[in-house]
Amino acid sequence: QVQLVESGGRLVQAGDSLRLSCEVPGRIFSSLHMGWFRQAPGKAREFAAAINAIGTTTYYGDSVKGRFTITRDDAKNTVYLQMDSLTPDDTGVYYCAARVSIMGRNYEESEYDYWGQGTQVTVSS
Repeated sequence: QVQLVESGGRLVQAGDSLRLSCEVPGRIFSSLHMGWFRQAPGKAREFAAAINAIGTTTYYGDSVKGRFTITRDDAKNTVYLQMDSLTPDDTGVYYCAARVSIMGRNYEESEYDYWGQGTQVTVSS
């Protein structure tokens, strides 16, 4: 049983920054490739960012590249998504996802094993 607990979503203004957190209790965290996806109202989930299990490689979707940064802190069993220069187009529910993987690649959404419940991010204009 792997639980992913997202936090940090809130209402912000365009141009603001926000940091989301996803905590995964237990020793399994060090073996998890972690990703962030987001879903705008009425749309499918979209890949935002990912980081491999050992923290050596990151991946970003084109829509967030240069503005978002994903990091992990194994001492806290937590992955973060630092979001800068936010715009209303960044509004949506942000989901943390995990896949058991020591090595790998930029996995597809369907390849992730576990998902959090999401945290709402709203960027006003």
